[in-house]
Formats: sequence, C-alpha cells, structure tokens
Amino acid sequence: MYLIVIVWTYVTLMMAVAEATSPVGTVLGAIVTFVLYGLLPMSILVYILGTPSRKRKIKARQAAEQAAYDAQQAAAKSVDADVSGDVVDLTPAPGSVAPDAGGEAPAIPQGAAVAPVRKEP
Repeated sequence: MYLIVIVWTYVTLMMAVAEATSPVGTVLGAIVTFVLYGLLPMSILVYILGTPSRKRKIKARQAAEQAAYDAQQAAAKSVDADVSGDVVDLTPAPGSVAPDAGGEAPAIPQGAAVAPVRKEP
C-alpha cells in the first residue's frame, strides 16, 4: 500500500513541477495540482485501506481491557471468598434475563417500575 502512495505522490509532484516551470503555468496552479491530484486522493486511499488494521487494533484493545476486567473481577471474587469463608456466586439465575447492555433505551420496560426514556413533547 505504501508503495502506491509513494509512487503516486512522486508522479503528482512531477506534475506540479511541470506546471510551475511551464511558461503558461503558475505556482498556484502547481499547488492546486499537487493537492487535488496527489494529497486528497492519497489521503482517501490510505484511510480506506487502513480500515482493517484500525479495526484489528480496536478489537485487540477491547480484548485486553476485557481480560483485565475479568482478572480484576476474579481477584475481587477470591478476596470476597477469603473474607466470608464461602464462595459467592455472582452469575444470574438460569431463568433470568441479563439487562440490556446497549447504548439505547429499551423499547419495553424491563420491570413495572422502570419507564422507557423519551423526549418531552
């Protein structure tokens, strides 16, 4: 991917030099040529082609954070077991439903006391 960027930048730089040194060309025209034919398309290309690596990095960071959280919870659970003398089970009951972890309010309230959040009219 970087080879394409380097070569296209070189080509557009040579186009800009030719524009600037031409008898009918201007330096402003050379700058516009370099930006519009070189920098703008290459920045879009680098952004699009870099998306998979950004997603991998985000997933790796989230996995590391989850592992650290799991280790912290396991340590806290073992400390609670040492203090109370018995193991406390923090898993939900088999018939219960885990609460919604999404960022949006649920469409139907989870209990009679919980109303959905919405804007005032």
